[in-house]
Amino acid sequence: MSINTIGRLLKLGTWGESHGPAIGAILDGCPPGIEINESMIQHCLDRRRPGQNKYTTQRREEDKVEILSGVFDGKTTGTPIQMLIWNKDQRSKDYTDIREKFRPGHADLTYWHKYGNRDYRGGGRSSARETASRVAAGGVARAILQDIAPSIGITGYMTQIGKIPINRANFDSTEIEQNHFWCPDASIKHKWADYIMDIRKEGDSIGSMVEVCASGVPPGIGSPLYAKLDSELASAMMTINAVKSVEIGSGVGVVDLRGSENNDEINLLEDGQKIEFGSNNSGGILGGISTGQDIIVRIAIKPASSILIPKKSVTVEGIPAVVATKGRHDPCVGIRAVPVAEAMVALVLADQLLIHRGQIGEISDYSFTGD
Repeated sequence: MSINTIGRLLKLGTWGESHGPAIGAILDGCPPGIEINESMIQHCLDRRRPGQNKYTTQRREEDKVEILSGVFDGKTTGTPIQMLIWNKDQRSKDYTDIREKFRPGHADLTYWHKYGNRDYRGGGRSSARETASRVAAGGVARAILQDIAPSIGITGYMTQIGKIPINRANFDSTEIEQNHFWCPDASIKHKWADYIMDIRKEGDSIGSMVEVCASGVPPGIGSPLYAKLDSELASAMMTINAVKSVEIGSGVGVVDLRGSENNDEINLLEDGQKIEFGSNNSGGILGGISTGQDIIVRIAIKPASSILIPKKSVTVEGIPAVVATKGRHDPCVGIRAVPVAEAMVALVLADQLLIHRGQIGEISDYSFTGD
């Protein structure tokens, strides 16, 4: 059995390879009557599209999406939504030299162990090219959220490249869409630019950290044990290429905290019906269920494995070899991961909200009755 789907009620399946004729997605479980069109999805894809600046791969793909089914007269029908994206700028010849070699850090070796073969042209199914399909599906998920929970907003941004983090005191959400790095700190974006260009000139790559904030999520979403909101988010984020760790809220930082510091105090507002929290170490989730606070998800992304610096490996015949990957590659894959991370959060939240509506009913922002 090969598992190429994610989700419980809202199920996403993707297909296609990096250097095949096309890639695409099938999204099943979308409610009927959701307003959707290709331009809405295209906006999401344009934010991820490669070749837009000198800091990412120079592979130039239009990433024009075509909706093949599941939408009629501008609204979803309730049947599976199939979307197609043509590949138009493949250069398979760039990979001829590694046809018989396993690239260090890539999935070449593990695919060969599992299937007995591999698509050496850009990594085939393991390529980040596949994430365009996720972003297209994420566009539909955002439309679902707009319909059933319009208060929800999802914003992704970079918080660190290599050893250079942002200064959170300078966090400005209006900066995020104004630079190539999705950087919310205007004081650091120029340092990142110089840093990445130096690394690219060296033929190397660098890791990064991406954070996604989901605001306006109603309290009570998620399940206590085996479909916790945070476990579903963590699972989805770990499926993104090159992600090596996931944090919710304070994440690994809780190791340094005492309970008296980590617990988010709950305060009753003057109206006696609403509450507010004194902090958000939980990342908006307690016991697998949303608290109503911002949901904070953070992912660590490894350096791109395709680099020009020669590294030791072996061939499929078991002969020692040296590999230096040619072609067009990202010096920092995290830059284009921001829209992908947003898409996965949108898909999980849409799925969880549909599950909640199926079990509990319409989504409510419960208030305390007071005395």
